[in-house]
Amino acid sequence: MRKDKPYVMYTFFAINTIVFLMQYLLSGLSIENQLGMFAPSVIWHHQYWRFITPMFIHFGLMHFALNGVVLYYMGQQCEAIFGHWRFAIIYLLSGVMGNFASFAFNQPTTLSGGASTAIFGLFGAFLVVGLHYRDNGAVQALTRQFALFILLNLAFGMFDSTIDIWGHLGGIVGGALSGWTLAVPHSQDRFTTRARITAGLFFIFAIVLFVLFGLRKFSL
Repeated sequence: MRKDKPYVMYTFFAINTIVFLMQYLLSGLSIENQLGMFAPSVIWHHQYWRFITPMFIHFGLMHFALNGVVLYYMGQQCEAIFGHWRFAIIYLLSGVMGNFASFAFNQPTTLSGGASTAIFGLFGAFLVVGLHYRDNGAVQALTRQFALFILLNLAFGMFDSTIDIWGHLGGIVGGALSGWTLAVPHSQDRFTTRARITAGLFFIFAIVLFVLFGLRKFSL
């Protein structure tokens, strides 16, 4: 693991905090318009930036606090393993993939937001690391913990309508594929070029598939 300070994680954490504070200053606006919350129907108004902005917006103090704590601890570990720029790309691509999945499978008026799509992507990326480093006891212990966390959250999501389970699933897929594509530093012997290219192609295919599902839903 790298010993550099996780300044990318600090940056994402700071952005989430600043946006959360801004939400109180803009509390006179409807939450749909606050800074860029996501709903599938807004894409038809050509507001494509909402595939990105929702990962920095939260539905209240508890939502922000929970995601903030997980990002703080999980982000440090992932940034230490993947390195700064890989971590940044995995985080952002996971969040975007989660919002594409939300666009594809949720109802048009479903409102969603929060860093959880990107955070679940970090879990997905770490599971890929665990798959490649089966001989590392510390990595395997963390992998088992994170896998249990994912399963519990997905199970709760099936019974809690306030959780965007499609966004979480999309984030996991995005994190796993982007983590596999980017690999970790100095790991050429474990992440082959062919596997990385294949994972990248699957990522693009998944985005196209989610877009087609979303367009089909609105055309019905």
